[in-house]
Amino acid sequence: MTARRLTAALIAALIISGIFTFWLSRKLGGKTAAPPARQHYVAAARALDAGEALSAASVVMTEWPVSIPISGAFARPEDLLGRVLLYPLAGGEPILDRQLAPPGSGVGLTGRIPAGMRAVSLRSDEVVGVAGFLFPGTHVDVLVTYRSEKSPEPATATVLQDVVVLAAGHQINPDPDVKEASVDVVTLMLKPEDADRAVLASTQGTIHFVLRNGGDRGRTDSEPIGLSQLVSTVPAAQPLVRPAHAAAGPRARAYSVETVMGGKESVTTF
Repeated sequence: MTARRLTAALIAALIISGIFTFWLSRKLGGKTAAPPARQHYVAAARALDAGEALSAASVVMTEWPVSIPISGAFARPEDLLGRVLLYPLAGGEPILDRQLAPPGSGVGLTGRIPAGMRAVSLRSDEVVGVAGFLFPGTHVDVLVTYRSEKSPEPATATVLQDVVVLAAGHQINPDPDVKEASVDVVTLMLKPEDADRAVLASTQGTIHFVLRNGGDRGRTDSEPIGLSQLVSTVPAAQPLVRPAHAAAGPRARAYSVETVMGGKESVTTF
């Protein structure tokens, strides 16, 4: 009887414990955390290059938490189809309005020109083009070597400072894998007034590009330099000074010898 009672008590205890555990789990876990609300944005379907026009095949919809909104993102693909990318994008990256050229700006290089700016192409060669080290995105100063009516000697002046190379030849996208190469034409992104200066300078003489650090925004006020200023001034030849002769010393004392021979006298001086 005692064994039966113990067994019955143990079974009852297990049943009560199970019921309590089930009730407690329902009590504590009855309100499970709801999944975070999500929204959909338009993203790049693959790696996209700058200057590429967006199409239905180049975009996809991607999920994004509602609690972390993206400013400038698109919720509908039709809102950005046909627009041109200003910057390269990685696959799956949400597309933002600031990464796109304005609607109707065209494809290729025209789509990369911001509003209010101009693109001006200037002819270059291997030496003038910094030996092939000009790439899209680099910053340069523009110099011109010219002759004026006031002076027959050539002079060089800085025309523009800290301007961005928009394209080097036909290359409009920076590519770190591309080796340096000579280009015939360099396209600069300029303000309208600077575009006038660049065009005028190109008609007056030879254009030179001076490569500068991309983080250097400093400007200098320099005067044109002429050929005569390149030649060091040679000091006038100094007259040859011969050493003065030593002053003549005192004359040697003269000696006289008087000689008397047979009634004749003679005087000899030394």
